[in-house]
Amino acid sequence: MTIGAFGLRLAGKINVPVYRLSGGRLFGKIGTAPVLLLTTTGRRTGQQRTAPVVYMPDGERMIVIGYNAGHAKAPAWALNLEAKPEVEVEVGRRRQPVRARIASGEEREQLWQRMTTEWYEGFDDYAQRTDRDIRLFILEPR
Repeated sequence: MTIGAFGLRLAGKINVPVYRLSGGRLFGKIGTAPVLLLTTTGRRTGQQRTAPVVYMPDGERMIVIGYNAGHAKAPAWALNLEAKPEVEVEVGRRRQPVRARIASGEEREQLWQRMTTEWYEGFDDYAQRTDRDIRLFILEPR
């Protein structure tokens, strides 16, 4: 059974306030994978949007994948990142401005492999469910 787009949005609406109230102690992980809160600027509305996103720490960088559970459309946060890469992340109670860039080529392949073996194997399943190119983003401190 897959989670529909409505279910993903609902889970995010519950996750964000609980994560913030608990400093990430609650809803700060999915399985063993850590979760950050990503605040983007809506590409059409200009409004701030916050979404919980699984990430992989990579030194000072954070790696996120715009998987959207393998649905045909990319998650709104990923489209917002492409349009306006200057964003903010929250890990626990720490907020930090970052700049996103899309990984490509060998760098993408290496990061994808690490993400799927070290943090969450499900990304490979999601990639098989869709024809779209699933973006892998590198979030770097500004």
